[in-house]
Amino acid sequence: MARLIAIDGLDGSGKNTQSALLADFLQKAGQTVRLLSFPTYQEPASALVNLYLAGGLGAAPEDTGAYAASTFFACDRYVSFRSDWQKDYERPDGVVIANRYTTANAVHQLSKLPKEKWESFLSWLWDFEFGKLGLPAPDEVVYLEVLPQVAAGLIDKRGQEKDIHEKNLSYLENSYEAALFCAETLGWKRIRCCQDGKMKSREEIFLAMKEALQL
Repeated sequence: MARLIAIDGLDGSGKNTQSALLADFLQKAGQTVRLLSFPTYQEPASALVNLYLAGGLGAAPEDTGAYAASTFFACDRYVSFRSDWQKDYERPDGVVIANRYTTANAVHQLSKLPKEKWESFLSWLWDFEFGKLGLPAPDEVVYLEVLPQVAAGLIDKRGQEKDIHEKNLSYLENSYEAALFCAETLGWKRIRCCQDGKMKSREEIFLAMKEALQL
């Protein structure tokens, strides 16, 4: 099977940029690369994801429980895998890079629960997506660690309409805390993207990511 690398982080953390840089680097090194991005947004399978993020199920993220919201994102990945990139994953010599993956459910949905339920939620999530749905588990996870206040500022600079996650600073802060727990518990490769309260350059971050992935 292909090597599956998941890249995750808070909104505004540079996941798109770093995923694209990694794909370009590996392609230039002669590897066959498939770059994915979740949610799929424009595809029919993401209808419930779009409804949730647009506030159609409640203006606050917590209005939709962690388990229910997780199924929306998981089913989007399942349809994408079965209808599109399963053949790429089954290549023995390829690399699949996922900008967000099951790891995003761990970061964003875990934060809705009390801490004493975090371990049981992660066990449920891994069994649901990788066991019952049969999605491939990532070989490596890179977490782009950005302070919530910095992430919020970067989201503001984009000038785009915010979803219910992006407009809620307390939710970003809770997700950040949940992500650090996941990184420690699950052995994610943690890339510290901030220095002195500001983002490092994309080149500095990519260099640290390459070193973490031993490329």
